Formats: sequence, C-alpha cells, structure tokens
Amino acid sequence: MYTHAIKYRVCYADTDKMGYVYYGNYARFYEIARVETLRSLGVSYKVLEDNGIGLPVFEHYSKFHAPGLYDDELTVICHVTQLPSAKIEFSYEIKNEDLLLINEGKTTLVFMDMAKKKVVKSPEWIINALKPYFN
Repeated sequence: MYTHAIKYRVCYADTDKMGYVYYGNYARFYEIARVETLRSLGVSYKVLEDNGIGLPVFEHYSKFHAPGLYDDELTVICHVTQLPSAKIEFSYEIKNEDLLLINEGKTTLVFMDMAKKKVVKSPEWIINALKPYFN
C-alpha cells in the first residue's frame, strides 16, 4: 500500500449554514488528496490527459463520523490500496487537528482512452511507480 497525506484548512466557503463542512466538499478533499498522492509518485494527471488518458470516478463511498468545522486544519490521508489494472482504488481518512477521525471514504477510478471513450489498462509507468510499495 502507498500512503500520502496532505493538510487542508477549512475555509468559510467549505461550510454550510451550521458551520459544518458541507458533505459534498469531502469528494473535493478526496480529489485534492489523490492528485497530490499521485504527484508524490511522479504521476501527473496533466501528463495522463496530455496522452489522451482520463481518470473518471467509477465508484465513490463516504462515511461521516464527526463534522469538520470552519478553520479546522484537516489531515487527509490517502492510500493506494492495490496496484492498478484498468482501475485504481484509493481510500481516505480525514482527521481534524485533535487527530479525531471525522470521515473515511473510498473511490475507484478507471483509466479511459478519451478519444475512444473506452476503459484501458493503466499505463505501465504508473504501475512501475507503485510497484515498490506492494509485495
């Protein structure tokens, strides 16, 4: 498994009328974390897209344990749970400043040839970037 963490400060625009992080923003936090997780491996979404490969979300799951609040500094921990094939799976843990788990989730994305609109296998260079973290 490969793990990478980012920090995110909750801004006013992230919250609802109750001062809680609006539930739809957790998907955005996942996206930020997975883009940075891949970047930490030398894998760029931009390079993928420039080569005609997209990564649309196929599945999304989110479970809420406690609210995120305005001005909280969140830690979003992203795990690549297995070597990619035609899909790549991520799991997430979001913790507040007190290290309380406030949210956990999973997403599955597929590698897609954007010109053909067909699912394809992961580029070999992505698999090679992740191989050292899996036995």
